[in-house]
Amino acid sequence: MMHRPAYPPRETRLVMRSVLIALLPGIVAMSIVFGAGVLLNLATAIVTALLSEALCLKLRHRSIQPRLSDWSVVLTGVLVALSLPQAAPWWLTIAATASAVILGKHLYGGLGQNPVNPAMLGYALMLISAPVAMTTLWVDPLNPPDFAAAWMAFIGHHSDAYTGATTLELYQSDFRALTALEAKQYPLFAKAQLGFIYGYEWVALAYLIGGLWLIHQRVISWQTPVGLLATLLVISAFFSVDPDTATPVWVHLIAGAGIFAAFFILTDPVSGATSPKGRLWFAIGVGVLTYTIRTYGQYPDAIAFSVLMMNFAAPMIDHYTRPRIMGREASIKGPGGQS
Repeated sequence: MMHRPAYPPRETRLVMRSVLIALLPGIVAMSIVFGAGVLLNLATAIVTALLSEALCLKLRHRSIQPRLSDWSVVLTGVLVALSLPQAAPWWLTIAATASAVILGKHLYGGLGQNPVNPAMLGYALMLISAPVAMTTLWVDPLNPPDFAAAWMAFIGHHSDAYTGATTLELYQSDFRALTALEAKQYPLFAKAQLGFIYGYEWVALAYLIGGLWLIHQRVISWQTPVGLLATLLVISAFFSVDPDTATPVWVHLIAGAGIFAAFFILTDPVSGATSPKGRLWFAIGVGVLTYTIRTYGQYPDAIAFSVLMMNFAAPMIDHYTRPRIMGREASIKGPGGQS
């Protein structure tokens, strides 16, 4: 009897469109919690991605219309925009998106040839080249800007009244001087509606809903998101022996875009591992690196660097986790018993 494959091949256009649909709940939640800057980032990134794609295809003498209509470059732009600070200026969004498309995709031959995740490459390049903008322009969910203020931030006029560091960075710096009780009394946690972090819990829930829908539609496999989230959960719980100095488990999972990355970043079918067991080990590696860099490195949120490092390890993971072909010996021996 022929068995239907667990994740049958689909047209690129259908896969990309499904992922974009799954991102809609998260986009809506982010726009409500963090303000109109999310939408400005999205519009700028999508336009930049389309123009960069068209330019590269023209320079490579390739057909432009088929690639622009398969939604792949639109998805790249959306992922970049959702990863950037909500009060990012226009030039930061353009630079990150153009880097993702040109350096992360077309430099290696275009769609299906990229060895690393393009969106994370664009994000990491900006984090290295513009660290101040990437670490201080995150919107405070307790005081999101209105459209006028978001537009002023977009054109480069920022206000410290509604921007600051991420929650992970607060834990890495300010909160370590507080007791666990004092940290819980911080407004960002005291006003939380689901008991986690005010605003972030709804965004994480929205991305979780979209990610589970992708698994239900068999667009992505369960091994990758489960591998990352379980690894962060186990490691952060094991090392949280001192609640006065350690970052809580739920902060690792919710505040650092862990759920967003688990379902929408690590599941890139080109730059990640391909075998079921390989996807699990790939995600575990990202989780271990993420916790290590967050805890002992200079960057509070380390998803991008962890993904990029594991991208280069993906071919080796696939080599050692390649499933055996049914009915074939583990090794074929020649005359005299020599293999």
